[in-house]
Parts: sequence; C-alpha cells; structure tokens
Amino acid sequence: MKKLAIFVDVQNIYYTCKEAYGRQFNYRKLWQHLGYEGEIAIANAYAIHRGDDGQLKFQDALKHIGFEVKLKPFIQRSDGSAKGDWDVGITIDIMEAASEVDSIILLSGDGDFALLLGHIAHKYGIETQVYGVPQLTAKSLIDSAAKFHEIDGSLLQ
Repeated sequence: MKKLAIFVDVQNIYYTCKEAYGRQFNYRKLWQHLGYEGEIAIANAYAIHRGDDGQLKFQDALKHIGFEVKLKPFIQRSDGSAKGDWDVGITIDIMEAASEVDSIILLSGDGDFALLLGHIAHKYGIETQVYGVPQLTAKSLIDSAAKFHEIDGSLLQ
C-alpha cells in the first residue's frame, strides 16, 4: 500500500475556496478520498492562531479527522497588515517526509512551492500531487506536480 503525506496550507485553501466558490473546503471528504489511494502516514495542517471560538472548533475538527494541526500566532503589524506565513515550516516538513513516503500531497495554490516539489520528485523519485482551486493556483505549481487535482464542488461543504 502506498504511503501518503498530506500538507495543507490552511489559509491558502480557505481563502481560495471562499473567493472562487463562496464555500468551505471539506477536509473529511479529502481524507476519505485519499484513504482509497493509500495509507495516510503523515497529515499536517498549518494554520494561524487567532484564538476565536470558530477557529478553535475548526482546529478540533481537523484533529478529529486525523490531522496534526500546527499553529503560528497571528501578528498584526502597526501599519495594519498581518503576518502569518507557514511556507518555510511546510517546506522543512515536506523535505523531512520525502524519504519516508511514496507520495507528497500539498494543498495550496502558492507558486513558491513549485521549486520544492520539483526538487523532491527528482531527489527522492516520489510522486508529488497538488490540490488547488484551478484559477487561483500558480501555473508553476500545477506544472511542478506529477498530478494536479482541481478543488471543485465535490470537495466543498
């Protein structure tokens, strides 16, 4: 059975699904779908911690499904902008998992991950998959993955 590692850029998936469809992503449907593909050995969801009740319930739901939820504090800058980027943390975790699994599955539309996926596919000979909203996923990321899965109505709540 194929060993899978799932990495979810929660903020990216939330905002792209909201913008494109006005709906939320259904993590339980994803988990069920991937369970047919292989054994889920690693499942990390990366989010920003704001401490509100709705977010805490969402994080608990992710944990109940089987995800390890990794949180960074929400930082509001004095100019009104916000900081909360998981790109480096996701990259480190993917690099560490690449030698342990058969397939890396990334949920994000962020083109910054394209180089990473190309590198691990070449270095470790593993399959790379991306789930993203087509019109909001960087072409470079789509092109870097062995398989691109369109987030559509079947994966939404």
